[in-house]
Amino acid sequence: MPGSRKLGRATDHRKSMLRGMVTYLLESGRIETTVTRAKEVRAMAEKMITTAKTNDLHSRRQVLAYVTKEDVVKKLFDEIAPKYKDVNGGYCRIIKTGTRRGDASEMCIIELVDVESK
Repeated sequence: MPGSRKLGRATDHRKSMLRGMVTYLLESGRIETTVTRAKEVRAMAEKMITTAKTNDLHSRRQVLAYVTKEDVVKKLFDEIAPKYKDVNGGYCRIIKTGTRRGDASEMCIIELVDVESK
């Protein structure tokens, strides 16, 4: 169930952090973070992409309520969601990269999966 990890943050800080990370993932296509954060970001990013696949005003407003930048919402509806129109889930990939030097946290890269057009 998405949103069940507390990540050592207060509720408002955690929600704000996840909104920012989802926005940046949709904007740049890949981010480097810890594994537990990446799992939460993946759940929310996939929900945003699935919502954007319907491409109507209601879904646009729902995504805009979560994603913090309007230009990222435009990119999501115009470029990202049409790319995954025939795919049912699995839009993000998590690749583990090892441990962080400072505190030995398990690090990973989360990125959007490229789908080949047939």
